[in-house]
Amino acid sequence: MGWFSPYKRHANSFNYTPRYYDPAKEAREQRRAELRGERVQDEGEYTPGKYIRAKREARDLRQQQEAAKNKSEKRMKMWTMCVAILLLAVLVYMLIPRIGAIFEMATTDSSVQKEFERQEQQVKEFDPYAPLIIVPNDYEEGDEIEIIE
Repeated sequence: MGWFSPYKRHANSFNYTPRYYDPAKEAREQRRAELRGERVQDEGEYTPGKYIRAKREARDLRQQQEAAKNKSEKRMKMWTMCVAILLLAVLVYMLIPRIGAIFEMATTDSSVQKEFERQEQQVKEFDPYAPLIIVPNDYEEGDEIEIIE
């Protein structure tokens, strides 16, 4: 049975020593950087909550920038909507009288409406035995008609 063994197994442990790490050189570089004014807040030792604070501060800064950007975008959208509503109002103001005139023309008896009624009356009074009215042609006698294929 491979699962049970009379011998107690211990977890693997490693004895790792970095090959290229020189603590004296590291300290020297840190002192020189501080003297030159670089890396004032060096990573140094870990303090509890250091990474959490850094992330929170970065998030707060990003949210402030986004809020300012969104505020300007909202203002721009508001102005765009105002201009669109104003243009729509002007369009309606100019079109309503014209639409009213169209409806007024449709309801009044105009010459076209009278002509249509006269023709309608003639159709109702059609007499098939009445003589036909012959309309003269537009060409004169002797003109030849050309057929082009």
